[in-house]
Amino acid sequence: MPVSEVENTLEFEVNPADSVARPPRVRSSRIIIFLTVILSVLLAATWFACATWNHFSGISAVPAWEIIPWGLTLTFVAATLLGLRYSHYALRLLYRISAVWLGVLNFSFFAACAAWIISGAASLLPFHVEPKIVVEAFFGAALLVSIYGLMNANRLRVTRITVNLTNLPAAWQGRQVALVTDMHLGNVRGARFTNRVVARLRHLQPDAVFLSGDLFDGTKTDPDALVAPWKKLSVPAGIYFVTGNHEEFTDRTKFTGAVQRAGIRVLNNEKVDVHGLQIVGVHDGETGDPQQFRALLRQAELDGSRASILLAHQPSSLAVAEEAGISLQLSGHTHGGQIWPWTLAAARVHGRFNYGLQHFGKLQVYTSNGAGTWGVPMRVGTKSEIVLIRLEPA
Repeated sequence: MPVSEVENTLEFEVNPADSVARPPRVRSSRIIIFLTVILSVLLAATWFACATWNHFSGISAVPAWEIIPWGLTLTFVAATLLGLRYSHYALRLLYRISAVWLGVLNFSFFAACAAWIISGAASLLPFHVEPKIVVEAFFGAALLVSIYGLMNANRLRVTRITVNLTNLPAAWQGRQVALVTDMHLGNVRGARFTNRVVARLRHLQPDAVFLSGDLFDGTKTDPDALVAPWKKLSVPAGIYFVTGNHEEFTDRTKFTGAVQRAGIRVLNNEKVDVHGLQIVGVHDGETGDPQQFRALLRQAELDGSRASILLAHQPSSLAVAEEAGISLQLSGHTHGGQIWPWTLAAARVHGRFNYGLQHFGKLQVYTSNGAGTWGVPMRVGTKSEIVLIRLEPA
């Protein structure tokens, strides 16, 4: 489909009031409270890991090196808070180093738990097991898993699926669209990562690209520089974006403005019609309120005789989307849990909608792991991905 043809078929249906930026859903005070709780948990984990190492290694006094893990734990929280207001290379570097440590701490904590369990079990055996060897083995494994996690997160894969949609227009049958979510551009990933994603999309040559939120990490950055590489991508049916929860941390218009200047169409709680396919986008700040979400979908005046695709950051309020007659919802947010054992926690919270293609009544939902990472720049048990979706008639 030539770009000129697409532009001539766009039908915008939007209430101007919905284009106005909403107040930030997550205020600084709430972030501070959240991080205070997180800091307490992280400091407790740091103490446990260090105490376990010292105990099994026979160290009675607190060693001088122990200031490093404590300092890195504190640095992560401080850099996260400062990153909301300031942008500086040194701050980003401190965040990256401490974020890596956070991943190491995660696996070290469970290594410490395993060391105590194995040590207790070994005390029941008729032969002696050297405690120092036990702790060194488990902490060594934690370090190796962390290194793997860093490498795995940096490897961007392409997941290919086919989705069958009822009443899919002939113009879209057999066409491919790309879903890119959760790039989290900011402290860890920047314009170089955007270049990688854009280069991969140029190679895949999708007919449309859908960005379902958390394109940015929500930190103080130059958003125009981060999304500038998108200007190099030409897609026949266009590129579409809705915000995720991270764009809602502050005034989202600074992010949506940069996205628009990069040539990407921001769907401000509206529907567009492209060669008979209805593409709907609702920002994360609005999908969190089922009544408002329902009102916006009703306002879009969806045609039930034609297929529709909804961009919504989180795989939630699915009953509302199904009730409105949406054919396919494209989401992210969960990261699949990103690293073990939080993969188990995410699966518990989001259930079968944590990852992949699922059904909710007549609604189909695809949840992507995302292309980037948040916080810990690691992936263990998940993968970084671009999803290439082939559309076929049901």
